[in-house]
Amino acid sequence: MNKISEQILNELREVVQENRILVKKSELYSFSFDASFGEYLPDVVLQPQSKEEISKIVTIANTYRIPVYPRGSATSLSGGPLPTMGGIVLDMSQYPKAISIDKENMLAIVTPSVITASIHDKAEEEGLFYPPDPSSSHVSTIGGNILENSSGPKGLKYGTTKEYVIGLELVTPMGEIVRTGGKTVKNVTGFDLTRLIVGSEGLLGVVTEITLRLIPKPAHKMTLLASFQSVVDSGRAITNILSAGVLPAAMELMDKYCIEAVEHYQPSGLPIGAEAIVIIEVDGHEASVNEEIDKCSDICRSFPGAVVKVAKSEEERVKIWKARKMVSPAITQLGPTKISEDATVPRSKIPEMIERLHQIRVKYDLNLVVFGHAGDGNLHPNIITDKRNIEEMKRAESAVGEIFQAAIDLGGTLSGEHGIGILKAPYMRSELGPALDLMKMIKQAWDPHNILNPGKMFPQKGQTKVVLTQNE
Repeated sequence: MNKISEQILNELREVVQENRILVKKSELYSFSFDASFGEYLPDVVLQPQSKEEISKIVTIANTYRIPVYPRGSATSLSGGPLPTMGGIVLDMSQYPKAISIDKENMLAIVTPSVITASIHDKAEEEGLFYPPDPSSSHVSTIGGNILENSSGPKGLKYGTTKEYVIGLELVTPMGEIVRTGGKTVKNVTGFDLTRLIVGSEGLLGVVTEITLRLIPKPAHKMTLLASFQSVVDSGRAITNILSAGVLPAAMELMDKYCIEAVEHYQPSGLPIGAEAIVIIEVDGHEASVNEEIDKCSDICRSFPGAVVKVAKSEEERVKIWKARKMVSPAITQLGPTKISEDATVPRSKIPEMIERLHQIRVKYDLNLVVFGHAGDGNLHPNIITDKRNIEEMKRAESAVGEIFQAAIDLGGTLSGEHGIGILKAPYMRSELGPALDLMKMIKQAWDPHNILNPGKMFPQKGQTKVVLTQNE
């Protein structure tokens, strides 16, 4: 890849106003990191205001073989927007924000810079519902969410983000402005390019507009919190509930280390003596919700020492969910460095995966906590450490490798919603085998000069394991 000369900068200045071009080192450092690991300084940061500007920027980048890295709010936990080869960072967080709710057709048409929680709020004002709800929804952009296919707890019942993206406008890696999909829920005209782009981590295009499918807001919902004396029992309770024909909106797991962290950080009334808790939410018509919450309660109580509390008011329900939302900020108080993973397994393998994770914790003597969207097998093992402790970070690297391998061994996947980025790229071949080469062929066909988000998803030459200490 080439560096950006003064001549190239002058060409970019003809496209983007000077006040939206950042070149000072003090400004560039703000765009050198995300919520994962590593710092990579870009050569320039551009803040485009239209699809036409993006098209011209990408065309210039192709001419001079300059890498381009789209970036939203940088909440990525896998290194998604990191400018690993320098070049141009496209700061899409400053792109014009627009939300249009089409109530009659139950659609939301939004720009990528819109904060995801804003879509929830606007949809609910119209009696509609956008189910994907990642934990970072109050700070993450919808553009970042769709390119990582981040979904949150309601993926169990309602499906993941890709089920709700039915149309896109984007700038291709060659600078063309194209549309995929449309405004109809059914659309089988040609290849499903929309689904291909969702979860592509910015390797196939810069998204400039998104058409989202909305659904009616559930009429009623109830939430319970069940505590267990065994983490494996909590996993079995989850699989037993699903086997009994109940499909909750969400089933969230927290192990005892998460419980202790939350209670230390912000006391929420969680049962300190429990080995694990499961939060279950059921929604739908009131009669069926009452029946299903009772069935969930009975199944949970069938395990020795289990205690069930059903929220009796909206205030109690919100308090339970607030405790779950507190997990991530709470565990960051346990150490300066948090390694967040999201290995995902089939639902039936949840108890076994939980057991494997606790074995890894003991084997490597690490502060490993487990929480996540257990109802769909999307567990979030987090290792709390200190990146200045090189010896412990090396153990963490080995532990992360074993977490990934455990998920693959159990028929699971490297990521349920965090994406691959740079951190999980070394393990792609282990999961995908020859299918990885098909993905490379698609990337090559779409982006022959490899300018769009290079260095992500595909393992680099000689890259065989995750490296967390590359910048020490």
